[in-house]
Amino acid sequence: MAANPQSPLSGLARALIQQGRLSEADASACTAAAGSAPNSFIHELVQRKLMNYSDIAHFAAETFGYPLFDIGALDQATIQKDAIDRKLMSKHQVVPLAKRQNRLIIAAADPANMRVLDEIRFQSGLQVDIVVAEADKLGQCVERLAESADKALADLTGEDLEIDLLDQDAPSEKEAADAAQEVEDAPVVKFIQKILIDAINEGASDIHFEPYEKYYRIRVRTDGILREVAQPPLVLKDKIASRIKVISRLDISEKRLPQDGRMKLVLSKNKAIDFRVSSLPTLHGEKIVMRILDPSSAMLGIDALGYEPEQREALLAAVQRPYGMVLVTGPTGSGKTVSLYTCLNILNTAGVNISTAEDPAEINLPGINQVNVNEKAGLTFAAALRSFLRQDPDVIMVGEIRDLETAEISVKAAQTGHLVLSTLHTNDAPTTLERLRNMGVPAFNIASSVILITAQRLARRLCTCKQPVEIPVEAMLEAGFDAEELDGSWQTYGPVGCERCKGSGYKGRVGIYQVMPVTEEIAHIIMTNGNSMDIAEQARREGVKDLRQSGLLKVRQGVTSLEEVLATTNE
Repeated sequence: MAANPQSPLSGLARALIQQGRLSEADASACTAAAGSAPNSFIHELVQRKLMNYSDIAHFAAETFGYPLFDIGALDQATIQKDAIDRKLMSKHQVVPLAKRQNRLIIAAADPANMRVLDEIRFQSGLQVDIVVAEADKLGQCVERLAESADKALADLTGEDLEIDLLDQDAPSEKEAADAAQEVEDAPVVKFIQKILIDAINEGASDIHFEPYEKYYRIRVRTDGILREVAQPPLVLKDKIASRIKVISRLDISEKRLPQDGRMKLVLSKNKAIDFRVSSLPTLHGEKIVMRILDPSSAMLGIDALGYEPEQREALLAAVQRPYGMVLVTGPTGSGKTVSLYTCLNILNTAGVNISTAEDPAEINLPGINQVNVNEKAGLTFAAALRSFLRQDPDVIMVGEIRDLETAEISVKAAQTGHLVLSTLHTNDAPTTLERLRNMGVPAFNIASSVILITAQRLARRLCTCKQPVEIPVEAMLEAGFDAEELDGSWQTYGPVGCERCKGSGYKGRVGIYQVMPVTEEIAHIIMTNGNSMDIAEQARREGVKDLRQSGLLKVRQGVTSLEEVLATTNE
């Protein structure tokens, strides 16, 4: 009996009719009764006792020329679970069996469903080869894979995790709908929460979510060192990225451009942690980095940062002056922002008007007027500074001096009765003055406005498990110690490793500083176009310790190891 060309029958139904295995009436009835669920036509045939699963699989394999495969005997561990998205597996009831170069072998119950094959081919970017499996066993295999993935994530997250992830503002209805559609797996949500909580408890500064071609890894930076903490299934990379982007109020549909956002993790009524979130499209997906911004780090006080007594006195004297510019310099992640916030906290009293321009404001400080720079909207550092000068400020903090315009306005503000705090990216204090001159700021303006420069690095602090180590005298002299210092009156220590420091031998970090007041002699060198080496030599004559000398002092005090100082400072 020939099938009606106008009948909306599937390829499998048509083949059954053409081979005389099924009447057109039964085929139409099964098609009409079948819903949109995967393999529903096959299940309808079995429920009406027209055929069994084994007969349908044998027929499909023989008719369409594909191998027949007993998926019930397959070792689940060998399945290529990361080859296609788990949602796609469940949606179409297919299982990826093997991957060879650019070809993917999948098990399917209905090999004639070309729409499913096209979707898998598009999603995986691979050529698809088919083997036929019985629909009931295929469904059981897909279900077991889903349960094992959920269990793996549940094991990672634990059971009793109760925290709130809050956006800065309430999401719109569309965003809520997008969130529900994109992120529907509770285990993924719990997994991300677990990663965040563990990173906070560990004292980490950053969390990296990194997709690669064949695996996906999560690393955290603790005490300046990156360490891998998890390798979730590669197929979850889009779900993890979408979840993080939703709670950070980023556009989950935009995957081609970098984005920046923020989120807040509420741990208790009295404790909340902010995260700065950055997404970057890479070759194999979106890499997301979350910077952990703990407000308590800005409340430590200047005594906890590691300044030596004379350095602390020089810095406090500078920030207590009514006008002038104080600059903090160092590479990214060297603690510049914490140093600036600590100074602002000292100045933050009812009688002082403080305004800051930051990109972005990392930590919320009550009593201080903080402005987020928005380059796209035209709110640059320079534009914010101009507005500040009309707001009757006493203290101005500029997140970073990046260009001549910002530098010139900052200098003018420092010359006209305002205290200006800012940062620059230079290697040490003397080169900062030369950098300003290279940017185009006149030497006279630099000499008359800058009152102090602090260069800094962060070195890992030795854990309490530290032990004395003997270092050859030659190595100590090469590192920068003077011969008279090596009199045996002090002891060097090295890392050991214990449960508290998780075997690294280090716990926490301490600042290493070069605090250089701009004296009349240094100002004269600037005015006469002296270079950074001339400035450094004059600073040494005035007793200013460079970064290496400050680090070696920490070694003498037993705070850190010589290896750590050598790694973080240049002689």
